Amino acid sequence: MSPLGGGSLLLAWQLKGKHVLIVGGGDVASGRIESVLAADAHVTLITPSNGLHPLTKCFLDGPYNITYHDRLFGGVQDLANVDLVLTAIDDVVQSRVICSLCRELKIPVNVADIPESCDFYFGSQIRDGPLQIMISTNGNSPKLANIIRRKIEQNLPEHAGDAIIRVGELRTKLKERAPGVGGEIGKRRMRWMIDVCTSWEMEELALLDDQMIRKLLDDGWEKNAVPSPAEVGARSCQTYSATPNVAVPGVPVTMLSFVAGAACASLFLLARRR
Repeated sequence: MSPLGGGSLLLAWQLKGKHVLIVGGGDVASGRIESVLAADAHVTLITPSNGLHPLTKCFLDGPYNITYHDRLFGGVQDLANVDLVLTAIDDVVQSRVICSLCRELKIPVNVADIPESCDFYFGSQIRDGPLQIMISTNGNSPKLANIIRRKIEQNLPEHAGDAIIRVGELRTKLKERAPGVGGEIGKRRMRWMIDVCTSWEMEELALLDDQMIRKLLDDGWEKNAVPSPAEVGARSCQTYSATPNVAVPGVPVTMLSFVAGAACASLFLLARRR
């Protein structure tokens, strides 16, 4: 076992309804805004309008939950009722002042390009619907994190996001049919869901609809079995998309199938533990 230490605790932080202050409106800040809006947070943006990045302007003009103040950071009063602070400005001195204020008030803060002033880091992310994968170098090399992200993205199974949505719907219906937390029923649900995810291909899971889910539960869960996609009425995976599947160079199709099943099962288990 390799020695522990030197890493970060990677979390899926639930920001829905939380108040996030972002100071800065340039290129880096626009990426921060996008990430926070995707998490359904309420954003307060403080930055002079003469430095707004085009993407930041798009967010301000769009139907997003943003309160904008066309000015510089005004001091501790701007931190009232704030749950999280992100700064992305060129003024290093001001950035350190904001960081110091946040830490006095026990507010988590991230200061762009100053790792020692960060309570957490922004990694390079892959997102496909509910699927989110983050690559972090713990502040050492954002560029390398981006390169690694692209390599991983190229090897992800097609339709992974759609498959996760459908599996989530199946899981919800299963819990309605067989309610309860823990115990034997919980263990049986988990085993059955794992069997489904590892028996079906990712593209097949993405094809699940309400009728197929109902039949899968009737003929599968109720009989302690895992029917094939054809047995529950799945159409050919080739009709899923007009774009043909493209093989990943150097990666056998059987390996992609294995990755698809393993990824789906892992996501189910992680969601259960969360």
